Amino acid sequence: MTEDHDRADRTKIGDDDLPALARGCAVLGGGGGGDPLVGVLMASEAIRRHGAVDLVDLTDLPADGLVMPCGLVGAPTIAIEKLENGGEGGRLVEEVQALTGRPVVAIMPFEIGGSNGLIPLTWSARLRLPYVDADGMGRAFPTMPQMTMNLAGVPSSPCVMTDERLNTLVIRTGGVGWTERLLRSSTAAFGGAAVAALYLMDVETARRATVPGSVSRALALGTAMACPAGDSLDPVDVVVGELDAVELIRGKVIDVERETAGGFVRGSVIVEDAAAGRLLRLEIQNENLAALEDGAVRACVPDIITVLDTRSGEAIVTEKLRYGQRVAVIAFGCPDVWRTPEGLAVAGPAAFGYRFPYSPVDSGHDRAC
Repeated sequence: MTEDHDRADRTKIGDDDLPALARGCAVLGGGGGGDPLVGVLMASEAIRRHGAVDLVDLTDLPADGLVMPCGLVGAPTIAIEKLENGGEGGRLVEEVQALTGRPVVAIMPFEIGGSNGLIPLTWSARLRLPYVDADGMGRAFPTMPQMTMNLAGVPSSPCVMTDERLNTLVIRTGGVGWTERLLRSSTAAFGGAAVAALYLMDVETARRATVPGSVSRALALGTAMACPAGDSLDPVDVVVGELDAVELIRGKVIDVERETAGGFVRGSVIVEDAAAGRLLRLEIQNENLAALEDGAVRACVPDIITVLDTRSGEAIVTEKLRYGQRVAVIAFGCPDVWRTPEGLAVAGPAAFGYRFPYSPVDSGHDRAC
């Protein structure tokens, strides 16, 4: 295969690419974004019926074109059972176009984590709209202010949300704090999970307000995870090597506390390395927020903490963590935008109520983001 042909193949996402994309999204999501299996099944059906999706760089789109960031909102534990019917994306686009009087030229996931890197792809296939190789987080976060579009000053309003029962709501607010508050309460009224489009913007704005290349990054990571260099290579080591991550602990899940309330999954998980006499505690709010050992912070937001199955190397989302699982917990650096003072103000430890300061993980991280 020539280099030019290989490059051309990467401009489309087909059915065969979905397992790799799902693996990568799950790892980058830090435990959040929803179970990618649901996204794979929905995207597979849509692509088989409507064809492969064009994956586009923002530089390839007209500067004045309208981009629609979108995805699932609510508690991931509920989204596992409260499934979409597939038509939600079409209703979002119709409402957005009616509100703005402009056609949507491309769909973008507002976060690359978990199922949220795949569900919007379903809508791209159904609507035959290109999928932007970018997102608003470079990972997954639990709230709407924690998007790069907010840091760039893009208004979050109007926000459109809908669900599988055809309920549709337009939220107009004076600021992102109210958008989050009303979106969260409306999601609870919708049954705990819904889909939404917000931070509507033109392509020129998106070029400075998003994390570029995140879909390609997830695809590359998932492909590497499926193709280890040798049969004897540890699958966890493959992920660690690809991300220049730090392995915090390897052991057994011995305790899981988890509850769903107010549109979030909150709780904690304890992983034990019995041989070394070590315990690592993970704090959760949809995503893994912090890893603590003997009172010391080993890693915390905005850096990414992911739990991997030690046999397969694949990520385990927070809603699927169970007692007895054999896991490795890794941490790796977030996109640089989250390490700025502005980024830390909305996505650092203090934004989640923690009193400890942010301390970057010791690995390298993606300076290009």
